[in-house]
Amino acid sequence: MAAWLLAVYTDCADPSREKEFNEWYDRTHLSDVLKIPDFVRATRYLNTDSDSGPGKFLALYEIESQDIEETMTRLRERLAKLREQGRYSDLLVRVSLATYRQIGSLAR
Repeated sequence: MAAWLLAVYTDCADPSREKEFNEWYDRTHLSDVLKIPDFVRATRYLNTDSDSGPGKFLALYEIESQDIEETMTRLRERLAKLREQGRYSDLLVRVSLATYRQIGSLAR
């Protein structure tokens, strides 16, 4: 099974509603994405250097998949259903998305 990392950089469309955006992302969106087969962990980060980086927020999704294209297709289908169900936020602005295949690992 291959290990993958999906990096999603985002911003909030309305800075005055950033608290609402973060609550939705942390309490709803991460859980919804983790229900997709092959997604095993999700972690979010805040960019503390506003002058660098592609977005204010970074979400990293760990994926274990033999067929990343199939997994990403399931992600797109799931996100479309979530939008239809009203479980997607209009505050989310996706700045950048990239998928990485793990090629090495080291732990202390």
